[in-house]
Amino acid sequence: MKTKWILCAAALVCAAAGLAQRGGPRDPQVVAARNRIEAELQSLAIVERKVMVPMRDGKRMATDVYRPKDASKKYPVIFVRTPYNFNYWDVRLGAPRDMSTELQAVKNGYAYVEMNERGHFFSEGIYDILGAPLSDGDDALTWMAKQPWSNGKVGTIGCSSTAEWQLGVAAQGNPAFAAMIPQGFGAGVGRVAPYYEQGNWYRGGAVQMLFITWLYGEQNTVRPMFPPNTSQLDLIQASKYFDLAPQMPPVDWAEALKHLPVDDIMNSVRGPSGIFADREEVSTGGAMIKRAPNDPAWYRGGLWHDDMKINVPGFWFMSWYDVSVGPNLAAYNYVRRTARPDIAREQYAVIAPTLHCSYKRATEDTVVGARHVGDARLNYDELTYAWFDHFLKGEDNRILEKMPRVRYYTMGLNKWQSADTWPPEGAHPVTFYLGGAGKANTLNGDGVLASNPPADDASDHFTYDPMDPVPSYGGNVCCTGTAIAGGAFDQRQIEGRPDVLVYTSEPLKEGMEASGPITPTVYVSSDAKDTDITVKLIDVYPDGTAYNLDETIQRLRYRDGYDKPLMWMQPGKVYPVTLQPLTTSNWFGPGHRIRIEVSSSNFPRFDRNLNTGGNNYDESKGVVAHNAVHHSRQYPSKITLTVVGR
Repeated sequence: MKTKWILCAAALVCAAAGLAQRGGPRDPQVVAARNRIEAELQSLAIVERKVMVPMRDGKRMATDVYRPKDASKKYPVIFVRTPYNFNYWDVRLGAPRDMSTELQAVKNGYAYVEMNERGHFFSEGIYDILGAPLSDGDDALTWMAKQPWSNGKVGTIGCSSTAEWQLGVAAQGNPAFAAMIPQGFGAGVGRVAPYYEQGNWYRGGAVQMLFITWLYGEQNTVRPMFPPNTSQLDLIQASKYFDLAPQMPPVDWAEALKHLPVDDIMNSVRGPSGIFADREEVSTGGAMIKRAPNDPAWYRGGLWHDDMKINVPGFWFMSWYDVSVGPNLAAYNYVRRTARPDIAREQYAVIAPTLHCSYKRATEDTVVGARHVGDARLNYDELTYAWFDHFLKGEDNRILEKMPRVRYYTMGLNKWQSADTWPPEGAHPVTFYLGGAGKANTLNGDGVLASNPPADDASDHFTYDPMDPVPSYGGNVCCTGTAIAGGAFDQRQIEGRPDVLVYTSEPLKEGMEASGPITPTVYVSSDAKDTDITVKLIDVYPDGTAYNLDETIQRLRYRDGYDKPLMWMQPGKVYPVTLQPLTTSNWFGPGHRIRIEVSSSNFPRFDRNLNTGGNNYDESKGVVAHNAVHHSRQYPSKITLTVVGR
């Protein structure tokens, strides 16, 4: 039985008023600025807050509507649906929150509609990731199209969890869905060849631990709720004192994620029960940590999979240091291949050199992690409104003629480039083979990348102890709290570990642009029943600084596929392992070297394989694995880059 607190609106107001009075100091300049924006918004817009929009099962989703005051016209809708708090009143500050986005939309002639996902804040129901989205999102579109102030066309925008639901709903074919701008949308992509991540839950069959930290603040199934007959006025009044935002105690996630078993981490930090590990809280299947990559539950929720056709014009935003740029680009390419020809021509992409959802934080000297990548700014607002003006208002602004199909930023060259396809037309594979004399351990070892495989196998051996995993340092990450700082950092301290194999090319005589997928194939043996192989791609500067570009992992029980029987390793037997592709756009300048690191852990970016062959998520003890990477003509371990130009 799910627990709910049902409190009347008046009691909430009274209880929260005292809390608000005991709040922290209020910045008078911020308060004044926000009050000015709110006043301007009220002067230009009809504002309807805490509209409770009914879904087909009777549950109501809390919605705010902002639309121009001229009631003689009908307006297209910009729709934002989110699990995050958009309450108009900042309870702690005692002033409106920043309403500049809503104001900008109204000034540009749009109705702007914000809706909280099911089970969050003032919305009714029980939360599930992307929760009941194929019906809730579809119902929301239909509701907006039928409003007397609507012209019947809806466009969606948002980043991360405000974007991920868009793909699955777009595949439902609602006639009101006229255009979408999904940004940083990886956790909405379930399966798209060659990736099989089930919404960023997995990479190569290993669990991406980001969701543990994210769900700590999001799976708040026990929360205050209002009776169904609470008036809109009472909800608005209550929201000025009590916005229902959970105030979770801070957690040192760098320590907390070390806890075993993994399925007890949420309990160990006294987090809320819910869909992470508690089966009874899940509406679409078992607890997420217990699902295998091909569990049917992944196909009953809101994820988009590559058997679902999308026929909606799309302006896709991605970034090189996001958690899922590879699957994102694969989804973009899939839609371009499978949509109706007219819609396929209306798919455009931007790939920025930033962290997750950090597009607008780029500066004239953009730094991602510790690497300076130049002036990566782009006029996103101008592009956004030109896109919506074309598809929602029908303006002939020639935006599709002016924009490249793919606009991507090449790090190292530090400039925006254009292409009609991804990878860029004319890109071709260039392969480097792993080699050495059998002592590739650490930065000071003898591991090399060469244009041909070595004749004989001088395999490299290392010991992987799951109680002492290789720590994550930078990377293509999201949402890990204090555990990992994302981006590019000098990896030489990691490369000092004996359980990290390091393979480095000779200095390049000419520069080389790698733009597209990078596919590693590693020949592996182990004395363990199951283990992991990790690969990290590095740009080594002439001074030795080694910046990470992308990383991947493969859990070897899934080496032959995620929908096949588990394949356990036999001691000493050599297995070819092709990992899911990495991807980037990077210029390796003259004098730079290409490097890869190979190991068996990258923690807490990915969960540790305890090497037992068990469930992993419910185990507290592991076994040490003695692993080997083989490289020869018989075992041609390699990495294949996609290269533009010579």
